[in-house]
Amino acid sequence: MITYTVIIPYFYIETILNLCNTVPMKYDVILAGVGGQGVLSVASIIAHAAMSEGLEVRQSEVHGMAQRGGAVLAHMRISSKKIAGDLVPKGGADLIISMEPLESLRYVSYLKETGVLITAAEPFNNISNYPEIEGIYSSIKRLPKWRIVETAALAKEAGLAKAVNTVMVGAASCFLPLKAGSIEKTIAEIFSKKEATAVQANTKAFNLGLAAAKAE
Repeated sequence: MITYTVIIPYFYIETILNLCNTVPMKYDVILAGVGGQGVLSVASIIAHAAMSEGLEVRQSEVHGMAQRGGAVLAHMRISSKKIAGDLVPKGGADLIISMEPLESLRYVSYLKETGVLITAAEPFNNISNYPEIEGIYSSIKRLPKWRIVETAALAKEAGLAKAVNTVMVGAASCFLPLKAGSIEKTIAEIFSKKEATAVQANTKAFNLGLAAAKAE
């Protein structure tokens, strides 16, 4: 049998690679929770990390009642190209990040069939008829892709109980179209204005959240 070696000129390979790289990246995120849980902090870290990578970011105004205990919802769109609108369409979200399990289910209609739902495990019992938590978990686990993160325990392990939102950013980073290093650097920059221990604790919280999501 005679074999032939085909030599493809480099400029052809370069052209093909360039064509592949021109496909625009678009990633839509829904962020949810209740007032006082740090939903806006999560959004801010992700947005700044995306912009540090040269990506376009559009974020909607927060819907709902941002005071403590009120429902909070924000839309975030990340893209390599200009973004036409702020709002994520129903069935268009690649990711739902929720600081509260019941709130995560409120917005399932936004999720793509291939999308991922990530929620903190801890309920915020702000209503008298709050459903049984195991029933909420069961509904979440029926989704194709999900993560339930023990944020309180991981934040405590990181040395800062308030770092639950940074734990959630870490868990979400498994699925975001961003480099983990970019997000970690953004966290360090944001918390550098506070005590040095805050940077260390939030960096650790980020990595614990990342490891927890990967372990599922």
